[in-house]
Amino acid sequence: MTISTFTEPELAAEIAAERRDLARVLGDLPDWDASTLCAGWRVREVVAHMTMPFRYSAARFAAELARSGGRFDAMSDRVARRDAAAISAADLLSILRDNATNPWKPPGGGHVGALTHDVIHGLDITVPLGIGRRVPEDRLRTVLDAIAAPKARKHFGTDLTGVELRAEDIEWASGSGQLLSGAAQDLALVLCGRKLPPGRLHAEPAARFTG
Repeated sequence: MTISTFTEPELAAEIAAERRDLARVLGDLPDWDASTLCAGWRVREVVAHMTMPFRYSAARFAAELARSGGRFDAMSDRVARRDAAAISAADLLSILRDNATNPWKPPGGGHVGALTHDVIHGLDITVPLGIGRRVPEDRLRTVLDAIAAPKARKHFGTDLTGVELRAEDIEWASGSGQLLSGAAQDLALVLCGRKLPPGRLHAEPAARFTG
C-alpha cells in the first residue's frame, strides 16, 4: 500500500479544495430532491448535515444532542431533515461555499476526520447520481488509509471479515480473503457501510455490498 501524507496546513488546504469542488458540482445540480447513498436522505439533507458544523455553536450542538438522548445518529437525522426543510438549496450551497476554509474538525478526528467527512458525503451524492467526479488521488488515499484502520472499521460497523479490498484504479489494498475490487472511491464507500449501485464492484462478494 502506498500511503499519502499531508502536513496539517496541507490537509487544511485539501479540505478547502474538497468543499469548493463539491460546491461547483452542486451548483450545476438541478434536482436537490434526488436520493443519495445515505438512507432516507436526499441531496438537501446531506448538504444540511455537512454544513451543520458551520451553522451550530458548540452549545447548540450539545442541546440538540441532549434532545436526542445523546444518540448522535438520531440527532443528525432529525436536524438534517428539519434544516433541509427550512433552508433553501441556494442558501445551503452558499453556506458550503463560504465555509471552505472553516476550521471545524470532528471531535477526536482532526483534519483527517474533517476531510473524510467531506469526501464521503460528497460521494454519497455524486455516485448514485452518476456524476463522474473523481476525488484527487492523494486526497482519497488519506481518507482510505484512515477508514481502513481497525478503529474506523469498528465505528462504521461494516463486516469485511474474509474480504480483501483492492482498488482497480490506484495501487491500494486492504484486508485479506476473497477479493472485492472496484474504483478506490467506491471501496471507500464500502468501508463506510454504503450499498453501491449495481455494476460498480467486482468479484464474488460484490452482491453483499450492492444495493
